[in-house]
Amino acid sequence: MKSKTMEKSQNNIGVLEEHPLGVQPRFKVGDRVQLRDMPYFFYTRSQMWARGVVGTIAALTYSDLVPEDEAFNVDGRVEQYYIVRFRQKDVWADYPFEDDTIQTESPERWLEPIS
Repeated sequence: MKSKTMEKSQNNIGVLEEHPLGVQPRFKVGDRVQLRDMPYFFYTRSQMWARGVVGTIAALTYSDLVPEDEAFNVDGRVEQYYIVRFRQKDVWADYPFEDDTIQTESPERWLEPIS
């Protein structure tokens, strides 16, 4: 079987020559994104505290099945996961320190680009 190659992409380890499962990442390290505030059925990997907050892609982690599909034994959809870094001051307005950050993992469909 032929492997699906893609444009080189940066992850937390280095340059990826090829993505597993043929997923083309939408974002790259350093891109600014906002975590969407979407309704969810019963499960999500997107933290409530990060919804609506603007952060920066810190790393591309892995590609995997959409968790909600996998829970219902639906096969097929695969998405890229990212580590997103937020300034804690942006998450909690009363946070006392300007430069502290917090990170969380998020699937691609929960992220919107910020220009």
